[in-house]
Amino acid sequence: MANKINCIAVMTSGGDAPGMNAAVRAVVRSALDKKVEVYAIYQGYKGIVKGGEMIRKMNWDSVGGILHKGGTEIGTARCPEFRQREGRLIGAKHLVKRGIDNLVVIGGDGSLTGANLFREEWPSLLKELEKNGEITKEEAKRHPILRIVGLVGSIDNDLSGTDMTIGADTALRRISDALDSISSTAASHQRTFVVEVMGRNCGYLALMSAIGSGADYILIPEMPPEAGKWEEDMCESVAASRKTGKNKSLIIVAEGARDQSGNAITSEYVKNILTERIGEDARVTILGHVQRGGAPSAFDRYMSTVLGHAAIEELINDSANKESIIIGMRKNKVAAIPMMDAVKKTHHIYECIEKGDYEQAIDLRGGSFRDALVTFNTLRQTYPHPPESRSFEPLNIMVMNASGPSPGMNIAVRTAVRVGLDKGHKIFGVRNSFEGLIQGSVHEMTWGEVEEWTSQGGSVLGTNRKTPDYKDFYNIAKTLEKYNINALLIIGGYTGYEGAYNLYQKREEFPAFDIPTVCLPASINNNLPGTDFSVGADSALNNIVDAVDKIKESAVASNRAFVVEVMGRYCGYLALMSGLATGAERVYLHEEGVTLKDLQNDVDNLVNGFREGKRLGLVIRNEYANKIYTTPFISALYEEDGGDVFDVRQSILGHLQQGGNPSPFDRAIGTRLSTKAMEFLCKKAGKQKNESVTIGLQGGHVLYRNIEDLKKVMDLKIKRPKEQWWMELREIAQVFAKNGPKK
Repeated sequence: MANKINCIAVMTSGGDAPGMNAAVRAVVRSALDKKVEVYAIYQGYKGIVKGGEMIRKMNWDSVGGILHKGGTEIGTARCPEFRQREGRLIGAKHLVKRGIDNLVVIGGDGSLTGANLFREEWPSLLKELEKNGEITKEEAKRHPILRIVGLVGSIDNDLSGTDMTIGADTALRRISDALDSISSTAASHQRTFVVEVMGRNCGYLALMSAIGSGADYILIPEMPPEAGKWEEDMCESVAASRKTGKNKSLIIVAEGARDQSGNAITSEYVKNILTERIGEDARVTILGHVQRGGAPSAFDRYMSTVLGHAAIEELINDSANKESIIIGMRKNKVAAIPMMDAVKKTHHIYECIEKGDYEQAIDLRGGSFRDALVTFNTLRQTYPHPPESRSFEPLNIMVMNASGPSPGMNIAVRTAVRVGLDKGHKIFGVRNSFEGLIQGSVHEMTWGEVEEWTSQGGSVLGTNRKTPDYKDFYNIAKTLEKYNINALLIIGGYTGYEGAYNLYQKREEFPAFDIPTVCLPASINNNLPGTDFSVGADSALNNIVDAVDKIKESAVASNRAFVVEVMGRYCGYLALMSGLATGAERVYLHEEGVTLKDLQNDVDNLVNGFREGKRLGLVIRNEYANKIYTTPFISALYEEDGGDVFDVRQSILGHLQQGGNPSPFDRAIGTRLSTKAMEFLCKKAGKQKNESVTIGLQGGHVLYRNIEDLKKVMDLKIKRPKEQWWMELREIAQVFAKNGPKK
């Protein structure tokens, strides 16, 4: 049975990270929803030591309007006093006097280590305070232990045990936006830009931004180059790319980069080497704290919200609490992780780097980190490996897009082309999806052709929603035979999956269809089977959140409710996740349905909220939530019943959700899935049993599912998986979609 929790405090510490405010908001409102008193400690450990107004009782409205803000509204500061026992003694007194013995700490490994030490010393601190007469015996008895739950706030994504830390996705987005902008000016002047990014002990930001930007070279702590030799390798790489006609180069340097002798590698030094040795017109850009600042990404908002809610659940439900716990993400699931185990493993990586055991350091970062390194080294090459090193007959592999355009399609195609060519095979691109395949609009693709495809939205190859049927099969078979195609990669949405299924079913009638086929998920709707995420969904979600942020700014100026319609067809992923990320009061999903009674209750809640001081109302509606209760209908109903309390506006976001550059997350999963898909096709082609599969990310792992299972796992009528992992978050969303706990 869980202990009765009466009071919880939350604090942010160490370097600020976008998403901290979302986490604080989630902790405060989740605690209040459970009828638990909650305090915010301002300026981190400094607030614990200072006490007084630095420890403030919170209500529902105390954290209103902070979800979209960068930094941390409750502040963070260095506190040398807390590093001494005397400071921790004073801090313990301040907490006990307010009845606080449950603490949620949002910070990096240093902040979490300090919290754990505080927890360990707590009994002796209280004993000393009681002895000195600063707290009573009853107070000491009521608070025998300090319970700690940590959330990792770090843009470096450098703590072991959690797949993502709060702020890392936003920082990567800032870097990617900057690199996209730098690339255009670099190309205009035929320059090389040396860009320094954060990452004192971890190369995550440098590596992932390098893959997403098509960079030529990276320097990271986990893979230090050989002293005195890397300069020549880098110069040769840049010079070779110039000979191919490439008009720009990007070098990404992590701030903690060193060579194998321990010498620091600065961005200025890299620039000077390029200028002096090969006469390159090089410039340095140090991104600095711009990586930390600004509004958090959609992912950081909803992940931080989910983690903050889970932290309160952990404190309330874990009666034993024998050790400090971190709430993190593992394989797309919330996980409770022993705090000091995670910190020790993180420090072990640093020790491996210091000792020169770089292979072990990379292994400890995880398999996806190593895979990303291998992929980057393939994609960055000026040319594929020479064909004379191959001892096999090259394959002819076809790649195409299908369904609606989705940000990230192009980088997935680019990866497929370069990985395939590097393995010694020929790659053929299909223009205009299945229509192009039917008409024979096919061309052989080259290494240089896809050079600039990393950041482009839409589909350069072209795409549409044409699904091939019986009258098209003969022409498709004819095209496949003409180019002697041995394997097929379809990057797209449900149309691509359905087309692949139709071809698979006709293999006996058309032998040309009897080739290994992979369907790679690329759809902003995130409505495809066998994967947690589709390429493009994260970009669409960020587009929605950016638009809603602007809408909310206009709405708060005068008491107003907005009904925002988002895409998704019959899948409510975009609606629910954007609702979590924007703090919407209500989300309408096709999965749940909408009734007139629901609408009336929602209007009543909005009216009550505005009468109690609310200035803004936000409702998110999935485009196919209900065919009768449309966005105009709901807006008109709200307007009528809102009377003079608030007015209503509707906003149908439309195709802006599909546009723009792909997010770093979509670039990363597009690259990862495309690499694995090509490995699968190269391995399976020419074998007796030709498989047709879907590829996806499930629980952090790349998995394949036979295309024959499509009818088993999909509701074919509404083109939606029968099971959707994100619906588990509906209950959490409902906690925050309130005016506050009932009095």
